[in-house]
Amino acid sequence: MSIKIKEIPLLERPRERLINYGVENLSDEELLSIILKTGVKGMSAKELAIYILSVFGGIENLKNINFHELKKFKGIGEAKACTLVAMSEISRRMNRKIVSLKKVRLNRSDKVFEFYKDKINGSQEQFYCIYLDAGKKVIEEKLLFMGTANYSLVHPRDIFKEAYLLNASSIICVHNHPSGDVKPSKEDINMTIRIREVGLIMGIRLDDHIIIGDDKYYSFLENGEI
Repeated sequence: MSIKIKEIPLLERPRERLINYGVENLSDEELLSIILKTGVKGMSAKELAIYILSVFGGIENLKNINFHELKKFKGIGEAKACTLVAMSEISRRMNRKIVSLKKVRLNRSDKVFEFYKDKINGSQEQFYCIYLDAGKKVIEEKLLFMGTANYSLVHPRDIFKEAYLLNASSIICVHNHPSGDVKPSKEDINMTIRIREVGLIMGIRLDDHIIIGDDKYYSFLENGEI
């Protein structure tokens, strides 16, 4: 028998789990069920999500869906098909933005700020590391930490493990202050010193550490602290 969302205990429903535990802690079927909103006859939203994922072989294959394929699913009408196709297209466009970053030569702090000022603006502190080749072109970016405001937990080993695997020549660290105040804290300064020192030992230069908040930024490089 199909279990409706309203029959699931409140704290275990997908939307409530997203609010209480964070979107990164939801399963693929929970994320998809939120997008679907409702199920179809004989199938809850979560059961429909599981079915769609099983047919396509996982969430990574939803990028290939199209409207007419979805319409073949029993119970999926135009509204749900349009929603899923739109989700797929948004994902493709976001991926194109990420790819475009890899073509950029990040040799100035203001360039880094322009790429990240909207990406990591929010109530949670996020810490990114950008890995560069010898020509300062982006090889890859990694989100290494996401947490509550004014709290950061990033270890140099996590940063340089990726640098080693990517054969990076240098790195740029970027994180935000949800408070909007970009002045580096004592923890920010100490962390920057540790990363720079480890980088010197490993032969991977820390080019900059940039703090973003309220449409402004603080660059350790521009302030002569690297």
